[in-house]
Parts: sequence; structure tokens; C-alpha cells
Amino acid sequence: MRSKEHDFHLVDPSPWPIAISAAILILVLGLVSTFHKQISGIFGLILGISTISGVLFYWWKDVIKEAIYDKCHTAIVKHGLKIAMYLFILSEVMFFVSFFCSFFKAWLDPVFLFEGFSPTDKVKWPPRGILPLNPWSLPFMNTLVLLLSSTTITSAHHFLLKNDKESMVKMLSITILLGVFFTIVQAIEYHEASFSLQETGEKLIYVSNFYMITGFHCVHVIIGIIFLLVCLFRAQKDQFTPQDHLCFEFASWYWHFVDVVWIFVFVFVYWLSVY
Repeated sequence: MRSKEHDFHLVDPSPWPIAISAAILILVLGLVSTFHKQISGIFGLILGISTISGVLFYWWKDVIKEAIYDKCHTAIVKHGLKIAMYLFILSEVMFFVSFFCSFFKAWLDPVFLFEGFSPTDKVKWPPRGILPLNPWSLPFMNTLVLLLSSTTITSAHHFLLKNDKESMVKMLSITILLGVFFTIVQAIEYHEASFSLQETGEKLIYVSNFYMITGFHCVHVIIGIIFLLVCLFRAQKDQFTPQDHLCFEFASWYWHFVDVVWIFVFVFVYWLSVY
């Protein structure tokens, strides 16, 4: 263990930032190839996901080592990390704001249809030929699931502050299971949808906005599940205390962010825009 001579953290040289960039590039190339139905796409996806998982494992392992064994996360460093997490979540908010701007433009101020070079009528919402999903079936159930997960993650934090490890681990596990259930239901919803990304013309306007918003939200749910799994592993290793559990706080903030975004998705994308 190295001794701390100051309150700040000078990060050691690390191969992980460039490694994660290369892994993401492999994943994106694999994803694009898969969309174009190329055989190499599946291999690229598998290699990209495997590489990203490996890089994240060793990168997070280094960060945990810095926090626990090297004592690099002093009070002032933790304060900086909290500010960084605030800004990261703000950037994620703006990420979804951009998608909602596209969605509201398509819904509230639709483009014109043309015959020849003359505009005839505006695109209806939902466009003709699109049968929207019933918001009060699977989407509503997923809403209840995520709202329940907010209560369980809050309960886990409460038990952590009470130093009740057993109850904390139990509630955190329930939160993870609810997240997995949400993801499965989302996959079922996509499978049962009467439209796909293969649509053309005016229908593609609805489909692209729908899958862009709900798809990226589902990706964030999966990221949140991974975040919570790391917290669960660390909690079982007794690496959290009522006074020091910054990783769990960040995971909790991120999960609440995901829940809030879904409320907007349900209200506007699934419900109000189709009636």
C-alpha cells in the first residue's frame, strides 16, 4: 500500500482508456455488419462484447484497488468524483433530450407528404399502417417494475446506512432481478411489435424514433444492471460501510435516472402520442 502525501489523486498511466476505445470500435463494426446481415457481424459482436467486458473488469478492479488499498479516494477526491457523476448524468439527460426533440417534432409538427413536387398532407401520427403497442399492457407492467425497483434500491441504501448487510444484499438482488425482468419484457415487446426497422416511407419516421428512444433506454437499463452487479459483488466482499459507499451511491443515482427517463418514455411515446 502506498502512502498518501497529499489529498489529491494523480492517476497512474493506464492502458484501459485506449483499450476500451478499440473494444467499442470492434463492437460498433460488428453491430453495423449485423444490420447488413454479414456473417462477420456476429463474430464482431461477440468479440466486441467480450473485449469490453474484459477491459471493464480489469479497469474497475484497478479503481477499486486505488480506493481500498492505495487510499487514493480522499475526501476531496470523492467530492470531485461526485461532481463528475453529476455532470455525467446531466450529459445522459441531454442525450435523451435530443431524442425526445426528434420525437416531439415528428409527433407535434409532422412533415408534409409530397405527390410529385407538391405537398399534399402532413404525416398522420401514428403514420398510416402503424399499429402502436397498447400502453396498458407490457409497457405499463414495465413501468410498475421500474417504479418498484426504485423502492428496492432505496431500501438497499437505507439498510446499508443501518449497517444491515444481509437486508441490503437482499434488496439489491431484488433490484437486479427486476431490471433483468424489465429487459426480458422489453425483448418480448419488440418481438410482438407489428412494425420493425425494415419499414419504409412515412412509417419509418415513427419506427426510428420509437426504437431509438426505447432501445437506448434498454441499453441504459442493462448498463445499470451491470453497475448494480458490481455493487452486489463488492457488498458481499464487505467493501461498503455506512460511511464509505460511493460506488453504491453512484449506482443508485444512475438507476433512479433510468427510472425517471422511462416515465417520460411511457407517458409520451407509449401513451399520449398514440391517442
